[in-house]
Amino acid sequence: MMKPSVTIEYCPKCRWLLRAAYMAQEFLSTFEDELESVSLKPGEIAGVYRIYVDGQLLFDRKKYGGFPEIKQLKQWLRDQINPDRGLGHIDNT
Repeated sequence: MMKPSVTIEYCPKCRWLLRAAYMAQEFLSTFEDELESVSLKPGEIAGVYRIYVDGQLLFDRKKYGGFPEIKQLKQWLRDQINPDRGLGHIDNT
C-alpha cells in the first residue's frame, strides 16, 4: 500500500515559505511513518495557500478565511490518512 504524499502550495510574494516549511516539518514529525513525502510548491496565484493530500484539497486559506492552528491541520490530515490514529494531547484540547 502506497503512503500518501502532501503538497503545500504557498504564495512566495506573501512570504509564506517559512509557514509552509514549518507545517511540513510538523506533518513529517507527527506522521513520519504514514507519509511518503511532504513537498513545498511556490504558487502562481497571489495569496494562495493550499494543502493537498495525493492531489485532493485538504485546506484552502481563502475558503477557510485564514490560517487554523497547526493542531487543527494535523487533525484534518489524520482524519484523511488514518482516522483511527490518536494524536495524544492534541485530541484532548
